[in-house]
Amino acid sequence: MGDVLAHESELLGLVKEYLDFAEFEDTLKTFSKECKIKGKPLSKTAGGCLRDSKSLIIQKDLVAAFDSGDQKVFFNLWEEHIPSSIRDRDSLAQKLEFYLHIHFAIYLLKHSIGRPDKEDLEERISYFKTYLETKGAALSQTTEFLPFYALPFVPNPMVHPSFKELFQDSWTPELKLKLEKFLALIFKASNTPKLLTLYKENGQSHKEMSQQLHQQLVEAERRSVTYLKRYNKIQADYHNLIGVTAELVDSLEATVSGKMITPEYLQSVCVRLFSDQMRQSLAHSVDFTRPGTASTMLRASLAPGKLKDVPLLPSLDYEKLKKDLILGSDRLKAFLLQALRWRLTTSLPGEQRETVLEAYIGNDLLDCHSHSQRRVLQLLHSRSEVVRQYMARLVNAFASLAEGRLYLAQSTKVLQMLEERLKEEDEDIVTRENVLGALQKFSLRRPLQTAMIRDGLIFWLIDILKDPDCLSDYTLEYSVALLMNLCLRSAGKNMCAKVAGLVLKVLSDLLGHENHEIQPYVNGALYSILSIPSIREEARAMGMEDILRCFIKEGNAEMVRQIEFIIKQLNSEELLDGVLESDDDEDEDDEIMTNTGKARRKGLASVQQSADEPLRRPVTPGGHRTGYPV
Repeated sequence: MGDVLAHESELLGLVKEYLDFAEFEDTLKTFSKECKIKGKPLSKTAGGCLRDSKSLIIQKDLVAAFDSGDQKVFFNLWEEHIPSSIRDRDSLAQKLEFYLHIHFAIYLLKHSIGRPDKEDLEERISYFKTYLETKGAALSQTTEFLPFYALPFVPNPMVHPSFKELFQDSWTPELKLKLEKFLALIFKASNTPKLLTLYKENGQSHKEMSQQLHQQLVEAERRSVTYLKRYNKIQADYHNLIGVTAELVDSLEATVSGKMITPEYLQSVCVRLFSDQMRQSLAHSVDFTRPGTASTMLRASLAPGKLKDVPLLPSLDYEKLKKDLILGSDRLKAFLLQALRWRLTTSLPGEQRETVLEAYIGNDLLDCHSHSQRRVLQLLHSRSEVVRQYMARLVNAFASLAEGRLYLAQSTKVLQMLEERLKEEDEDIVTRENVLGALQKFSLRRPLQTAMIRDGLIFWLIDILKDPDCLSDYTLEYSVALLMNLCLRSAGKNMCAKVAGLVLKVLSDLLGHENHEIQPYVNGALYSILSIPSIREEARAMGMEDILRCFIKEGNAEMVRQIEFIIKQLNSEELLDGVLESDDDEDEDDEIMTNTGKARRKGLASVQQSADEPLRRPVTPGGHRTGYPV
């Protein structure tokens, strides 16, 4: 009730305005009389009256500023109350504004008694000149206004023949009349009462919202029905499985007491476990008395069905794509880079993905083979952080595939630009993560390993790994994996030997890090660099064996065995670990460890000489699903 009383006067005014608009004269008289009897005040400022009075005040202020030559007040009111959509797009408004600027620029020349104030005049001319160079530049190609662009540079416009018209007595009154007509048109009060306006606006808004909510409700109900069916199916399968399990337990207990299980009983149990489509045929066509038949058929029933033919994606206009990526706006570039990445990463593995990648490479999407100054790859150095990020994501997606790495490796500029981008990104943001991910995958190729080692990337990695708690899990894992890959090369080990104490301290600290995913890579890096005698001496001097034995006490069996290999390497007196010297091998691109699980299976088994020896070949961290950037 309090809210009603607070706004009662305005609400009654809205009702009165509408009754007057709809010509309910008798009703209006009765309404006004009853309000007076009950002591209900009627708002006199409600509805269009308030709008009309406010508009009139603004118009008077603008005209007064025009007459007095007050340039600042006029254009402040002009920009505040004339909608920008009209000022920027309406040709009549643009022309009027141009002449208004001329009016204020020459106002002192026309209205001053004697010589005008020089400082004030220069300020007005300067203001007009700024307008011509900014907003007024849009009319510079119009013949009508072209002569006036010279006005700020003419010493005495009053005697110049081109500006003779401006100084005639009739020019200012005519401009004022145009201004008044324009303002009357803009501020013309609407006859529509406020009550009706509120009803229309809210009614339309409510209608749209109602339609949207109805659509969401229909979609939610559809999903609910689908999920309910799935739930009922899972629940039925669960109950069936519990029942079969109970019967099998009873049967196992019966066999202990010597009671045999009949083939018919085994057949009935297996049929209950098969899918509905297979039950009829299997019940009569399969001989369950043969050993292994039941389990084989049961596993077969759970095997995925035959893959359907995958449609190929529609082709793209790559010339236009590359042109837009180079010349388009930052917003357009970001959207295109995102769409191109999604086209690759969301394509189905196999023929569809191969076709997408072949099309990208065949059309040289990233301009790896181009010698032009403006290339798509230059987007890695874009001023826009979003464009740099999306470009890094796309390069990382390319690097996740062997053919993509081969394509990128053909240009030495790619590696150079990625290294520059990596070192220029100060914070651990998505751009740096994706650049780092791409470089780590590049390290699966031997020539790129050599280039990264030569460029001193090992020193950069050691520097950021000094404070691992400030890094994201992605950055930490890929940094350590990249360091290990580079340390597998003799050139990389020799680089580490230059800062042996720092490298050993960083790696020993990482052994105890809470992120256990990095442990195989830390172990691999340690094992590799300890083949260098000078590094072994430094490690012994800092008590590395004692540090390693601390981790043996609290590590798992796999970790313990790997550390034992590292200790063995530490205590070795060999001058060179010949087994690890593989710099002269042919170039290879290891397709291992790009998927979840492969890192653990292949990383600690098939790529090692001994089952639990630390990693000896280049790897890519697992645990990131397909290895694609997020």
